[in-house]
Amino acid sequence: MLDALFNQSLVGLHLLDTDLRVVRVNTATPAMRDVPVEDVIGRRVDEVYGLLDADEVMALVRGVLDSGVPLVAHVVRARRRSHPGHQYFHEISVFRLETPSGDVLGLAVAVVEVTEREESRAREVVLEMTREHVGRTLDVLETCQELVDVLVPRVADIAVVEVVDALLRGDHPPLAPLPRDVPLRRAAFRSAAGGSGADAPQAHPLSDVRALPGPTPYAQALCDLRPRAVASLDEDLPWLAANPARARAIRAAGAHTLITAPLTVRDTVLGLISLYRTRQGHPYDEDDISLLLQVAAHTALSIDNARRYTREHTIAATVQRQLLPRRPSSHPALETTPLLLPPDSGGQLYDTIPLSGARTALAVGGVVGWGLHAAAMMGQLRTVVRSLAAFDVEPDELLARLNDTATFLAAERATLPTADPLHRQALAARFAYAVYDPLTLTCTVAGAGSPSLVVVHADGSTEVRNVPAGSLLGSEDKTPFAATAFTVPEGSLLILCDTPLPALVASGDADALRRLAEQHRGRPLEDLRDDVLYALAGTAEPGPTALLLVRTHPFPADRVGVWQLPDTPTAVATARRLVRNRLADWGVERETAHDTELIVSELVTNAVRYGSPPLELRVINDRALTCEVRDGSASTPRLRHASVADEGGRGLFIVAQLAQAWGTRYTPEGKIIWTEQNPPPN
Repeated sequence: MLDALFNQSLVGLHLLDTDLRVVRVNTATPAMRDVPVEDVIGRRVDEVYGLLDADEVMALVRGVLDSGVPLVAHVVRARRRSHPGHQYFHEISVFRLETPSGDVLGLAVAVVEVTEREESRAREVVLEMTREHVGRTLDVLETCQELVDVLVPRVADIAVVEVVDALLRGDHPPLAPLPRDVPLRRAAFRSAAGGSGADAPQAHPLSDVRALPGPTPYAQALCDLRPRAVASLDEDLPWLAANPARARAIRAAGAHTLITAPLTVRDTVLGLISLYRTRQGHPYDEDDISLLLQVAAHTALSIDNARRYTREHTIAATVQRQLLPRRPSSHPALETTPLLLPPDSGGQLYDTIPLSGARTALAVGGVVGWGLHAAAMMGQLRTVVRSLAAFDVEPDELLARLNDTATFLAAERATLPTADPLHRQALAARFAYAVYDPLTLTCTVAGAGSPSLVVVHADGSTEVRNVPAGSLLGSEDKTPFAATAFTVPEGSLLILCDTPLPALVASGDADALRRLAEQHRGRPLEDLRDDVLYALAGTAEPGPTALLLVRTHPFPADRVGVWQLPDTPTAVATARRLVRNRLADWGVERETAHDTELIVSELVTNAVRYGSPPLELRVINDRALTCEVRDGSASTPRLRHASVADEGGRGLFIVAQLAQAWGTRYTPEGKIIWTEQNPPPN
């Protein structure tokens, strides 16, 4: 049976003694047939097979002999005598052999060649890395450098990318075949030996611009848009004389094989990829060509996108900066992600605005109309929203003030000359504005138009909140805006939209909302945004212009301090002591803590002297160090500039100097004076 096993097994087998020497072997794999059996028996496997990591492999094998723990399906690399320039992969499994009494006899080693599988995996890895890392920025040169960083050393030892120079200015690429006088810019270079620095041999330095001489494989690839593979770069090749600079660089680098492919999009030429091998012995084959074509297709699309962005950026940059926030505001109790439909209308808005007291304002909206004028108008409205939000006004009051601005802008538009297209286009905008407080778990929302708000609770239940509908911003309707407040439990998902959500809230079809409720826990907001997008795409009714997905989280209890204070002069000393101890627990630096004590002292003093009970002190360790003093009086404090002889009147002036920001927020029970300082260290 043992003879039959060794003679008939399709798996390579070795028996090793305790000195790791081969005592029996079969020839089931090409690697074993490459070495005569008589050269194997009595010798260690690392002495007869060209293992590339021999010391590591033998250490693993000896570990099996010492411990008895099998080594299963471990991949090793090797070279064969018949093909010394090619790298092969084998999967080995090693087991210790023992007698029934426990004496160690040696090892059994099973070997399966997996070169094709590993090379296929390596190609898939390159494709995946290309999709993940190439094209992350809308920059032509950066995209080209990302490409060579992926390809070296996985596919090539040297990689060069050249692009049509006009692309960097956003111009349209030329049609194929590429005229010989069109200059190419060397956009990216990388060598396994010298990286992307100047020490590696190069035909031309980075950013060098020149036309390709011909006839060469490079010029031919840009002529008929077909890749070229050269199996041997010897000096007898006639085309090397047509490009002496490349010939010198090839000889200096020791390159022996080449593959070059065009970068094309819709029959236009963007550039050229050239790959060389110096250390990797085998030439490029059909699988490598297929891989490079897929990589080139992805890269070409990324470069073309970058070119288009460059062309449009000059026109849209100013409006885009005004229109949308650069990044959503981060908050430990809140995460948001926007969805704009359609994404290119230009008149959409979303924003998250940090407010005092750890609160966050959520805004979505859209101007009726399309294009640059709608985008500019929404940018103006967003600026007004941010300005009004800084005054801590309630959502309904903010919309009223925002409507005044929209009405003024509409009146200005009406005075334009009759030939101006904007004169005939009425100004109107939809808007939804909400304020979420993670400490009281409340959300207050108001809207202009017909906004909608869907709440998905942590337990999977859902509800559609009734947001009071108001007139469109800029319309002649003078109906007052109204706000509604409700409780939002921790872990809820909110979908705030400036228009109705027919696909999610229709009474006849709640499947989309039910699926969203079942799946929202533990999933990234970006995935949920896609689910909402797919649900909205399936309805024939008009979809929303802009919406925000908001997930609430518990606010850390150890980052808030709340104390009730007596309405006596001793409250000042008590407040200072409480704040001092809490800031020490948070590790706030001494200077900031001293300033905070002084701020609290002034605020509490004013509350005791000019306010009315009850008094409450609250400090919050959030994006900023916030101090709040609440009292029952609605009187507004005023910053004074006391003269030299005055004995008082400097309290709020001192507060304003020490705090980064301060203000007053009114409540049904009175008012809150708040201050914010720079965030304390973690």
